[in-house]
Amino acid sequence: MDTTDARRFPAGPLTAWGATRLVLLLFVLKVLVFPGPDVTVDVSVIYRGWSDVLRSGTFPLDDVTWQYPPAAALAVLSPALLPFLDYPTAFFALACAADLAVLVLLLRAGRGRDRSRRGAWVWVAGVPLLGPTVYSRYDVMVTAVAVAALLAAGRHPRAAGALAAFGALLKVWPVFVLLGMRGRRVWTAAAVAGAALAGVSAVAVPGAFAFLTFQRERGTEVESLGGLVFHVARHFGWEGAVLLNYGSVEFLGPYVGLVSTVALVLATAALGLLLVWRLAATRFAAHTAADAAFTAVLLFTVTSRVISPQYLVWLIGLAAVCQCHRTGRMRVPAALVLAASAVTVLEFPVWFGHVVASDALGVTLLFVRNGLLVAAALVAARALWRDSVRRGRTGRPRRSPALSPAPPADTPATAP
Repeated sequence: MDTTDARRFPAGPLTAWGATRLVLLLFVLKVLVFPGPDVTVDVSVIYRGWSDVLRSGTFPLDDVTWQYPPAAALAVLSPALLPFLDYPTAFFALACAADLAVLVLLLRAGRGRDRSRRGAWVWVAGVPLLGPTVYSRYDVMVTAVAVAALLAAGRHPRAAGALAAFGALLKVWPVFVLLGMRGRRVWTAAAVAGAALAGVSAVAVPGAFAFLTFQRERGTEVESLGGLVFHVARHFGWEGAVLLNYGSVEFLGPYVGLVSTVALVLATAALGLLLVWRLAATRFAAHTAADAAFTAVLLFTVTSRVISPQYLVWLIGLAAVCQCHRTGRMRVPAALVLAASAVTVLEFPVWFGHVVASDALGVTLLFVRNGLLVAAALVAARALWRDSVRRGRTGRPRRSPALSPAPPADTPATAP
């Protein structure tokens, strides 16, 4: 095994990261002007307003746009760590710091046998594809926690479980990093940490879980897969409207409830598929946990009623962890996610007006972006199943490794 790459100082990734992130900071600080609507308003107006409410000792219960688990309050309040900066500038600085933390974790994970710096390059190249939106939402902070959980799983299972639980209380989706992890310690740590954090949140601050009601009442957002139905229907006389609703631009009108229900059914089916995989899987290699998390988040992204641009930050982070493993099976889905990210910045914020208008350009961008994500999800699910589920002559999964044929020489060894 050639270890030259592992020993070499990562000057390339660090230099590229510094150059691209400087440009992102110039955009969010408005030294440079990025085309499209101002994406920093969420920080300067919404987040700062929530921060004022949270400092009074309660969650923003009168604001239906607060749709986040209780630990999200920590991200919203985090600019107080830099009191010498105004709220937006401090938030952008902390988002950049979280971005750098992910890079450092990926560079460390890329060292050693069967590891690669390709994961670090995926992160370096993928994040700026989304433009200034990355630093104008707290998702990069959540992604840092999820990446840390995945990378800790091998040697520090208790820490991985606790980080996964903390991530889930930041923005729910990091719970999927547990899907491909094995061992009682990681699951016990996740359950204990999750219960403790949830209990403290519920007792200490009123309305910690009001977000569950707000999320339930959301409609179909214009960028989602289901939204494509109404983008097309508008050209055939659909009598609905596009309005700002629950903090996002959504379709309101006939059949929206039906499409939202279909999305929920598809998400439930995706969960069922993942549970079947977990029961059938018999081969757990070093890359399996990352591949499973990446696949799960892909499936739930494409079946969601909302596909906001910042969701791509999650996928880029998980794809990067997958690419730290030379034996991983997610190269094609990772490439598709990077392509989808490049299209995402065009549909939001650059040409978001065309998306809202459902004109030819807007609809084309959404078909391409969402099509890439659907393709990535299907390819990832197929690769995960084929890599981790042994199959007999009848094509049925075999549960007992003792009865399975010997794996090929290049098959990764089963993790202990």
